[in-house]
Amino acid sequence: MRKTLLFIFAGALCAGCNSNTKITSENMIAPADSIKTLPYPTTAKGGVVDDYFGVKVPDPYRWLEDDTSEATKAWVIAENKVSDNYFSQIPYLEEMKKRLEFLWNYEKYSAPFKEGKYTYFYKNDGLQNQSVLYRQEGDGTPEVFLDPNKFSADATTSLAGIDFSKDGSLAAYQLSVGGSDWRNVVVIKTADKSVVGDTLTDIKFSGVAWKGNEGFYYSSYDKPKEGSQLSGMTQYHKLYFHKLGKPQSTDQLIFGGAQTPRRYIGAYLTEDERFLVITAANSTSGNELYIRDLTKSENAIIKVVGGFESEQNVITSEGSKLYIYTNLKAPNYRLVTVDAANPTPANWKDLIPENENVLSVSTGGGKIFASYLKDAISQVFQYDLDGKKEREITLPGIGTASGFSAKKEEKDIYYTFTSYVYPSTIFKYNIETGQSEIYKKSGVKFDPEQYESKQVFYTSKDGTKIPMILTYKKGIALNGKNPTLLYGYGGFNISLTPSFSVSNILLLEQGGIYAVPNLRGGGEYGEKWHLAGTKMQKQNVFDDFIAAAQYLINQKYTSPDYLAISGASNGGLLIGATMTQRPELFKVAFPAVGVMDMLRYNKFTAGAGWAYDYGTAEDSKEMFEYLYKYSPYSALKAGTHYPATLVTTADHDDRVVPAHSFKFAARLQEYQAGKAPVLIAIEHNAGHGAGKPTSKIIEEQADKWAFMFQNMGLSYQKEK
Repeated sequence: MRKTLLFIFAGALCAGCNSNTKITSENMIAPADSIKTLPYPTTAKGGVVDDYFGVKVPDPYRWLEDDTSEATKAWVIAENKVSDNYFSQIPYLEEMKKRLEFLWNYEKYSAPFKEGKYTYFYKNDGLQNQSVLYRQEGDGTPEVFLDPNKFSADATTSLAGIDFSKDGSLAAYQLSVGGSDWRNVVVIKTADKSVVGDTLTDIKFSGVAWKGNEGFYYSSYDKPKEGSQLSGMTQYHKLYFHKLGKPQSTDQLIFGGAQTPRRYIGAYLTEDERFLVITAANSTSGNELYIRDLTKSENAIIKVVGGFESEQNVITSEGSKLYIYTNLKAPNYRLVTVDAANPTPANWKDLIPENENVLSVSTGGGKIFASYLKDAISQVFQYDLDGKKEREITLPGIGTASGFSAKKEEKDIYYTFTSYVYPSTIFKYNIETGQSEIYKKSGVKFDPEQYESKQVFYTSKDGTKIPMILTYKKGIALNGKNPTLLYGYGGFNISLTPSFSVSNILLLEQGGIYAVPNLRGGGEYGEKWHLAGTKMQKQNVFDDFIAAAQYLINQKYTSPDYLAISGASNGGLLIGATMTQRPELFKVAFPAVGVMDMLRYNKFTAGAGWAYDYGTAEDSKEMFEYLYKYSPYSALKAGTHYPATLVTTADHDDRVVPAHSFKFAARLQEYQAGKAPVLIAIEHNAGHGAGKPTSKIIEEQADKWAFMFQNMGLSYQKEK
């Protein structure tokens, strides 16, 4: 069993099976009449009570925050035993797993990219646990460059990123062990893959920015003591320069530390390697911007934008001209230019002004590609470097286009297009002619002609119109009996746009519905939309999600007996909050790696950086009372009938620490008044979601499908 960063999975039944499939006793598997659930572990309760502005708040499961203690380890083993016993009794679990393996087993490619004389791309033969990085020279035969499947015997060490020097002769790749955010960096010569110098260790939330072949910039924190999670209040990022061949201990501190304490620091070089660009922030929204002209002898770091009220990045440069992407005085973002000699905002000139849709930008082949979100759907335009619009790029349909990035000398670029019913397809685009052609078509076994995906708008509690995309088999009956998976996130300026999921095929072929609303707190409509779901307006996000559920019920797409909800990380908070506020609306809940204790989230690892979105219980009495009311761990009430719930987390999650899920699950098991099961599955040697082996993903998805089917009392129709 496992969890992923965003649970893009779905559950279903056979209510709307393929009309050509004859239902017989041979291909229909019924759910278990009953499952003998082992008693939940007896979870000890302590006497910890916190005082917030005179309010006494008991925290009886505080001891579970120590995930390295023997008592917590024993509790984890006991809880996993209960979950494993439950799943062992679901009759169609193995059939679901087999079906997922069949669907997953096709070749998968990434878009290619040029580095030096080679073209690189990732490929997965089908069921490989990790995708393999290949390269080829010209039209030559591709060869394996890095195979992450050989990094560890248990497939838990993954390739977490790779960066090449400008001439492509050197590469630095990052390794993640057990899904941790802490990384090691290995430097190799690309010609023969021989290792250069020592492996760098304890690097976190960082890319690698090469400066010629001399060395590179990277960021990290002072690593806390082994097992310590209570470091979120003191951790600050530091930017270093590593000179090849020198010990990591001699790396030069460039920015950060005591003089400029910042929680997040990033660095990169413009393509001509003239400017070092530094971004610095104390939260997940808003950043300062600095530049250093590496051609000047004084080499000073110059502040371009101070404060954290807006976001900005340098996307490219031409001589001394900087192209800056920003939402300063432009909530939907704009692209401006300025001379590096005096780069402050007072001197900025709009190149691509803000309009009614959210803008993102990339560059390639000496062009600018402006991608807009119109109701969460992609539109892409090509501009020259003087800001002249050259054309709109014709996309294959309504969905999400991504990529449009390449080096300045390239004549062609590659992009990926996808939607909920359009498997991810790679296109090759000619910059001069504007023509696209399919480069790699998905080999997934899926017939999009059988399905449809449509966007609807519904009204939230305060009258705000919210978009939602529904995907299902054509001709579905609106009888309130369609099993539906409602997935959401709603936070941190992150936009949910249409994307294809292999796991969702099970939902669709079994006649179910997959629903994704674009909640406030996300980035679909710019910074105003984001801010409308933060701090004292966070309840808007939950109201939007509850209104989505109510719309599906009112329109008879489904009913509370056939509605499941899913979300992870900030989305796990969403599920925890909505299932505690409106438990009667949902049959099944999947809160994954969720932020469940809103009074203490900022005390763990990276949690302090989330205060821009959430606020903290220490900010004010008003903020404390607001958080206390909706915090899932605090909002649980004894004697309540909660949905069948499968909480998922991982023992190595050092972003949203497992204590959130441990405490929530323990209290939910204590308070559950109904017969619906409350399970927690804790994955061993795994993290927040990235780098998961394919075998574990399939196992996890099968578990959740089976849990959903079983608790809706649904049969499973085997596909022939």
